[in-house]
Amino acid sequence: MYRAWHCPTPKRFDVTAQKLPDNLHRDTLAVRVGLERSQYGENSEALYLTSGFVQPDAETSAHRFSGAEEGFTYSRTSNPTVSSFEQRLAALEGTEAAIAASSGMGAILMMGMGLLRAGDHVVCSQSVFGSTLNLFGKEFAKFGVETSFVSQTDLAQWRAAMRPNTKLLFAETPTNPLTEVCDIRALADIAHAGGALLAVDNCFCSPALQRPTELGADLVIHSGTKYLDGQGRVMAGAICGPSKLIVEVFGPIVRTAGMVLAPFNAWVVLKGMETLRIRMQAQSASALAIAQWLEAHPAVARVYYPGLPSHPQHELAMRQQSGLGGAVVSFDVRGSDPGTLRANAFHVINSTQVVSIATNLGDTKSIITHPGTTSHGRLTEAQRQAAGIGQGLIRFAVGLEHIDDLKADLARGLETLA
Repeated sequence: MYRAWHCPTPKRFDVTAQKLPDNLHRDTLAVRVGLERSQYGENSEALYLTSGFVQPDAETSAHRFSGAEEGFTYSRTSNPTVSSFEQRLAALEGTEAAIAASSGMGAILMMGMGLLRAGDHVVCSQSVFGSTLNLFGKEFAKFGVETSFVSQTDLAQWRAAMRPNTKLLFAETPTNPLTEVCDIRALADIAHAGGALLAVDNCFCSPALQRPTELGADLVIHSGTKYLDGQGRVMAGAICGPSKLIVEVFGPIVRTAGMVLAPFNAWVVLKGMETLRIRMQAQSASALAIAQWLEAHPAVARVYYPGLPSHPQHELAMRQQSGLGGAVVSFDVRGSDPGTLRANAFHVINSTQVVSIATNLGDTKSIITHPGTTSHGRLTEAQRQAAGIGQGLIRFAVGLEHIDDLKADLARGLETLA
């Protein structure tokens, strides 16, 4: 039999008893919150790559499977690494609990399956991510759920869309890709006055900049694929909210439907959250500099960035987003017609030599994309027009490269437009 060498220390030592003090800052929570250490005293959170967990006896197994006793049984229902991710994200968002999903869209699907049934009504911003529009407008509609799409920023439209059977209001802020900002507190008031819940997709800001529940939102949606991971490595999603909804409503759906987050992905995002604030601050600073430079460029027709005073919701964004505009800048290139606009946008994108042409965002590597043919490419032209997505629109997710290199990379295309 082969034996592994081990340090001759006792099998168990007291490293799990220390409790974190109350009222810690978010920077500390991002590094320290998680499950207790194992008996081995690891400093970095352990990665539990296992599908199942051995039970000490049949009685304990029965109690844990029935829910009468806490404990891990099967990784589709719970896993220590995933639980650490959920605890840390809940701490950062300031919510009672969080539940992980395999992706951000999986989290929205879980939310809909938990809250909605045939005959219910949803009010949703018409400016949300393209897949979110399709999920509410097409997929949920198959099961008898109707969705009214309204202007992201017109509160009168939100109020007018409310019905007696409205169960949910849904918005993302800022929106992808036009960075429209909604008034979270005002939408929460509208939702609650009508007996509905407000869910806010917070993936553009992350809890480093914005905590929607502090402004009245009931649920917070995350695509951990974006800034929570921060390096474009894995897919992940989550819902943050009250324990009652997380445990009693969404928990059974994950166990049954299986949109579970893989332990490895959870571990990667768990580690990514440790550097969340410093990344968001650095990338937001670079994004502001890029936006200011683009706004002065003669080949650019318009810049969409909440950190600019010219942004229609600039003051609101500064109040809600900790005084920062985030790391995504979108802009329209000039052109006389849709064909020319698309050709000019493609020219700018294709002329880059440093940034990545991809559809993700939230990476340390800057990413450039054409929303009209990617994230919103599956929408009808009417839907794209309603969402304000033109053929000359470019989305630029700013990473951590030197600002001068990013400007030079964009200038290669902008300064050679016909």
